[in-house]
Amino acid sequence: MSDTAETQDTSAESDGQSEGYPSAAYGWYVVVLLTIAYIFSYIDRQVLSLLVTPLKEDFGLSDTQMGVLAGLAFAIFYATMGLPLGWLADRKPRKFIVAAGAIVWSLATMASGLSKNFVQMFMARMTVGVGEASLSPSAMSLISDMFPPERRAKAIALYSTGLGLGSGIAYIIVTEILLFAENMDLSTLAFLGVDRPWQVVFLAVGFPGVLLGLLFLTVKEPARKQTKQSVADGNKVTLGDAARYMRTHWLPLFGVTLMVSAMTVVAYTGFWLPALFERTWDWTAAEFSYWNGRFLIILAPTSIMFWGWLMDRLNQQGKKDIAFRITQAGLATLVIASVIFPLLPNVWAAFMVSQIANVGFTMVTAGGITALLAILPSEIRAQSVALYYMFISLTGLIIGPSAVPFFTDRVFEDEALLKYSMALVPLLYSGTILLLSGTIGKAYRQELAKFSD
Repeated sequence: MSDTAETQDTSAESDGQSEGYPSAAYGWYVVVLLTIAYIFSYIDRQVLSLLVTPLKEDFGLSDTQMGVLAGLAFAIFYATMGLPLGWLADRKPRKFIVAAGAIVWSLATMASGLSKNFVQMFMARMTVGVGEASLSPSAMSLISDMFPPERRAKAIALYSTGLGLGSGIAYIIVTEILLFAENMDLSTLAFLGVDRPWQVVFLAVGFPGVLLGLLFLTVKEPARKQTKQSVADGNKVTLGDAARYMRTHWLPLFGVTLMVSAMTVVAYTGFWLPALFERTWDWTAAEFSYWNGRFLIILAPTSIMFWGWLMDRLNQQGKKDIAFRITQAGLATLVIASVIFPLLPNVWAAFMVSQIANVGFTMVTAGGITALLAILPSEIRAQSVALYYMFISLTGLIIGPSAVPFFTDRVFEDEALLKYSMALVPLLYSGTILLLSGTIGKAYRQELAKFSD
């Protein structure tokens, strides 16, 4: 392409970047756009769970049907579409994939607001998952080609703040938009078939993503960088080549992914957090959402950016395995705090320790993907990242929300003992993986040594 990073190389050194990379200023501009896209994606993903009551009333849905819409409809296609879209991102301009994905998931979110029954809502949420599957594989590939390894962690960390910011913002703005819609004259939107406040929420949160997708079409595609460790002859790499590479290097690649899955399993047990605080400490769901949303907006981005800054700083000082070390320390923090806080007698003590667990989340979120990218050849980054997100998403969604009620209903046989179930899941699954992290770390460092700085 005539507008690729070659046009930016002359300014790279003066702007603090290594030769062959776009200027730092332009790289950060693209990362900001990607982060905004990630925020929008999480808002669009979260909105359904915050509209459970009006949707159940209007559609006559059961809890099981709501669970299908919130989980299965989104997750299966989000996870499985990531691989073909990652394969595409390793070969075609990633800006077009991100732009198309943002437009698709945003229009699908708006279509959710126009749904008239369960089937229509299921199809809309499925399409949201397909669109969002395009983002992270392409984003990680773009960031890797815009920043050298010693400056990459902060960029990945900024992108990763979209998770916490999107979740926290969703808690706040969905409530505000719903309140506004309940007091507006909906007859002005009758031509769209809108006659319920919840429909306005879907339309309002979906529309900005369409504009962002169009803006992303203006991004300049960076040149793809080659790594010392290669898979095949440049762009000729096939899915078979990628599969063979990952099979022969399975322990460090799968090991890091498994450690991050230990985090996502605990994260998806968060579906039960409002119920835990209500049953154990008599907080209403609204009280928990109020405090957790505000803490999350501040804590998540601040913490993730700190870990990104620290990883870059220590990487430049020669500690090349720092991303793995932070991932390992974060997993330990997460497991310990997640086992302790459900068992505490005081609500504020439990809430504050749960925020320590959130710090552990941010460490694994920032460190895990950074560690993985450091041991991936450039030709298979996007599809490998797609596999990474597929595994951690499916593992989290399958184990997290279902393991908790399994222990509550089948083992303890008492809903009031939910706190013990919430402590057992991180102890058994995530704690076991934490014990394996030493072996994983040894294999990781051996693999890391094969890659150039």
